[in-house]
This record gives sequence, C-alpha cells and structure tokens, in this order.
Amino acid sequence: MSIPTIGLGTFRLQGQTVIDSVRNGLDVGYRAIDTAQIYGNEAEVGQAIAESGVARSALFLTTKIWTENLSRDKLVPSLKDSLAKLRTDHVDLTLIHWPSPGDGVPVAEFMGALADAREQGLTRQIGVSNFTIGLMQQAIDVVGAGAIATNQVELHPFLQNRKVADFARSQGIPITSYMTLGYGKVLQDPVVQAIAQRNGATPAQVVLAWAMQLGHAVIPSSTKRANLQGNLGALAVRLSEPDMAAIGALDRGGRLTSPQGLAPAWD
Repeated sequence: MSIPTIGLGTFRLQGQTVIDSVRNGLDVGYRAIDTAQIYGNEAEVGQAIAESGVARSALFLTTKIWTENLSRDKLVPSLKDSLAKLRTDHVDLTLIHWPSPGDGVPVAEFMGALADAREQGLTRQIGVSNFTIGLMQQAIDVVGAGAIATNQVELHPFLQNRKVADFARSQGIPITSYMTLGYGKVLQDPVVQAIAQRNGATPAQVVLAWAMQLGHAVIPSSTKRANLQGNLGALAVRLSEPDMAAIGALDRGGRLTSPQGLAPAWD
C-alpha cells in the first residue's frame, strides 16, 4: 500500500482553521491527510473528515506518536486515543514523530511497540520522521526496511537532505518531504520564479513538482482554498532535466526546523 504522492498537511493549524482547511482540501480533491498528536488538532481533523461526506475507505490518514508516548506501555494506548479523536478504528500510517530525546526510549523499544500497533490493526503501515541515517539503520534492524513505509523529513530546495534521501532510497524507504516550500522562502527565489514562468506554473507548483519528480511524497498545507487547489496542480507539472538541475543547485543546507532537545545530530 503505497503512500499518496501528495497529501494535506495540518501542522500549526488548529481549531476552526484546521477544520476549514481539511474541509476545503477534501472538497478540492485531497485524499491524504497528515496530522500528529503534538499538533493538538486530531479531534478537529476527525470532525472535518466526518462532516465531509468522503468515505473513510477513500482516505489515507497519517498521525505521529509524540516523544512522551514512545515507551512500550504508552505507545499503543496513545494511538488508541488518537483514533478516538480522529473518529476511526485505524489510521493508514503511524510515524514516530521524533527520535527519543537523549535516547531515553531505545529505538528497539518504540519500533517494537509500533510494530505491535500494526499487528493489532490500529495502523496499516508504520514509519519514522526526523530520523538520521544511523537512526534509520537502528529502526531497520528492529522491523526490517520493508516495514518502514517512509521517513518524513524537512526537505526543500534550500535543504535537500541528500545523504538521508540517498540512504533511504538504497533501502527502499520512500521519503516524505515536509516544509517543501520552505515557509514560502523558496518561492521568492529568482531561479524558481523563472522556472515557474517558463512552465506556466506557480512557484509552489514548481517546487512541489521538483520534490515529487525526485520520488518524494509531499504534504503542503494552506488555509486558503485557492492555494490548496493550486498545490494539487503540481501533479500536472513536468520539469525538464535543466530545470531539475537548476533547482538542485539551490541547496545551501538551510535547515528551518531543529528544535533544541528534540533534534538528533543531523547528517
């Protein structure tokens, strides 16, 4: 069961804002929704889905386990709580949101618990997020590379995360790119804007198309219906090899997310 190429992210969206975003996203055609325990919006996402009229079987729903719930005795109960908020008996994908700070909970423990959740039918697939090469290898040692549906990492033209992406590819683990638009900073880049003009596309469509052509899944978010619809248009954009190379040359190690106390030693 492959991960949808494009999904709707809900990071930083809460209350009525996330309800409206998910409602509009489903209305314009999104069928994959990405949330997390720490976002504090699972109940609202569940409400929006329930009120949308879109069948649960037509959706691909992802949530992420927060660091406080990584221990074997907490992971499954916390996921069951997430399912109650989301108004579903299972999610399609459950990720470890961040590795345990200071290795407080060993990778073997939380990946084993995550595999247990899958065996119990609480989640169809399992994966990781913000994992380095070393952490991915530890996870592989526990559950096998074939069991890891994705590693969701910050990846955009200014931070292309090639070492992690190359290792994941070598193991057959797909990458999901978050912050693909770099908080909008990438969209102001003259190279991106010129490529967009040549292709009759928006800068956002170009950047999303670039990530998808590299083989990555993307989960952009927006509070504006027009932007949600526009982002879906990236599926129809095909960039040339020179365009891809020009965007590839923008890498500058420009990491935007590295929370103190959570972030591992990045590759």
